[in-house]
Amino acid sequence: MVVLGIDPGLATTGFGILKSCGNKLEVMDYGVIKTDAKEKLPVRLKKISENLIELISKYKPDMLAHEKIFFCKNVKTAMLVGQAIGVITLVCANAGLDIIEYTPLQVKQAISGYGFADKNQMGKMVQIVLKLKDIPKPDDAADALAVAFTHIGLNKYNDMISAQNK
Repeated sequence: MVVLGIDPGLATTGFGILKSCGNKLEVMDYGVIKTDAKEKLPVRLKKISENLIELISKYKPDMLAHEKIFFCKNVKTAMLVGQAIGVITLVCANAGLDIIEYTPLQVKQAISGYGFADKNQMGKMVQIVLKLKDIPKPDDAADALAVAFTHIGLNKYNDMISAQNK
C-alpha cells in the first residue's frame, strides 16, 4: 500500500509518501508545496492542484490521508485552509484514491504516543520511526509523513483485530 500523507495549508502544504509492504516501510518522498502569498487565491490553489497531480502520477498512491483542520482562532485562515483541502480532496478523488482524515491528536498519539507532543518532539519521532538520517524539514513535511504513518499503523492494527476475530 502506498499512502500520500498531507498536512494541508494554503501557503505551505506538506506531503509525505510512504510505502508499506508487510512489515517493511519505505519513505518514497516528502517535502512541501509552497504558494506565494502575493498571488491570487485561484493561482495558489491551481499550484497545489498541479503539484498533487504530479505526485500522484509519479508515485501512484492508493490512499490520501490528510490532517483535519483543527483550529478556530482565525476564521479567515480556516476558510483558506478549507479551500486548499477542497482542492486536495478533489484532485485525489479524481485520481480514484480513497481518502481519510485524522485529527492532530490522533496523529500525535500514533507517532509519539503523546497527544500533545510539540513540533520538535514530532519531528524527532518521525525521524526515529521512519529511520531517517535527519529530522524532515520543514515541519509541514514531517507532519505529512506522520499522517501517512498514522494511517498505515491504524490499518495494520485493524487488520490484526480482524484476523483475530475470524
